Amino acid sequence: MRGMTNAIVVQGLVKRFGAQTALDGVDLTVAEGTVLGLLGPNGAGKTTVVRILSTLLEPDAGRAEVVGLDVVRQAGEVRASIGLTGQYAAVDEYLTGQENLEMVGRLYRLGKRESRSRAAQLLERFELTDAARRPAKTYSGGMRRRLDIAASLIARPRVLFLDEPTTGLDPRSRLGMWEFIADLVSDGTTILLTTQYLEEADRLADRMVVIDHGRVIARGTADDLKAQVGGERLELTVGSVEELARAADALRSLALDEPRCDEQTRRLTLPVTGGAATLAEALRRLESTGATVLDVGLRRPDLDDVFLTLTGHAADDERAGAPSDDDAADRTPATAGGALR
Repeated sequence: MRGMTNAIVVQGLVKRFGAQTALDGVDLTVAEGTVLGLLGPNGAGKTTVVRILSTLLEPDAGRAEVVGLDVVRQAGEVRASIGLTGQYAAVDEYLTGQENLEMVGRLYRLGKRESRSRAAQLLERFELTDAARRPAKTYSGGMRRRLDIAASLIARPRVLFLDEPTTGLDPRSRLGMWEFIADLVSDGTTILLTTQYLEEADRLADRMVVIDHGRVIARGTADDLKAQVGGERLELTVGSVEELARAADALRSLALDEPRCDEQTRRLTLPVTGGAATLAEALRRLESTGATVLDVGLRRPDLDDVFLTLTGHAADDERAGAPSDDDAADRTPATAGGALR
């Protein structure tokens, strides 16, 4: 039954790279047939967790099991039960889509006939049949990512690790990938998803674990994490940067914390209490400033607020940096899926 058995169990996981501690006692579990969203900024340790669970790295301390198998002592059996897609599509650009999938099937020792049959099934499922005989180098970024995930599914893994699966994809391709992931879970696949896209985690994950500096700092459902922030947010957009400053001054005494101003979007965000009464008072004060209010409203905290509260910085600050998740020790090999296969 869904959620009754843990497909992944991690206890006290520690990993060091020289003087740097990448993981400092991480604990987490993933129930069978669910999605765990592993969130955190660059360097938090997300990719290190995935590499240990997929047997690409050995921990320095602690233990981890995947489908009841120890990732160190039973590494070969673990690899036969999992699929892995890294941050970058691990496909051979000079092979066709079909050849890529058949090659991976043969590496999993499925046999020529089974590899060909499985490749055809996955090409159809991921809407790549029309491009099956084209070299992968002619594929778009979204098509390569779909081919990469198809390759990770060739042996029907019970557990799938998706490390930043939508990195570099346009919004349309990202939405399509979300649909594919939801389909996999509905078929019973257990997924550990690392991401910095909080909307992605909110949409896909049954539960979430937030890590920072190698430690778990929060866990629970999206609603659990949002409840930790509490309160409401008053958000408004004004006509100019000058008006933004005046609005912030006028509303500062209503806020529970210092207002956040985004000059690029001319948007002001304030944590408040009091609901509609506070909104009415804010509108009265704004009118007295003469500011042109283009949009105003109250909303509940979202995962961006959670991330900011828990880590002390916004997720967007991290996405503006390097595209990879962890430090240099975590970035090699970049095509981790290829190393697994």
